[in-house]
Amino acid sequence: MKGSLLVVLAAGVLVSNAAMANADLAKAKNCLACHSVANKVVGPAFKDVAAKYAGQKDAEDKLTQKVLKGGSGVWGAVPMPANAQVNEAEARTLVKWVLSQK
Repeated sequence: MKGSLLVVLAAGVLVSNAAMANADLAKAKNCLACHSVANKVVGPAFKDVAAKYAGQKDAEDKLTQKVLKGGSGVWGAVPMPANAQVNEAEARTLVKWVLSQK
């Protein structure tokens, strides 16, 4: 019983640290200049992005390309610029984190 509890606690810490690391990546890559987790800023809230793309099989690939190349028209008239400071692996990590928001 004690061993099981330790495994569950350790897994929770790892998941929590991964989530925090991705929030730190979003901050480091200036995502939070235009977005927040819960509220619309210039761009949509990450939880709204997650809700809009929930269940879409191609969401991760589609949003990774939007992070890298930018886009417009999906969330209104303000375009999202391309993010030259983000590589593809970082973009995919950020998108997975965004899509996990509730």
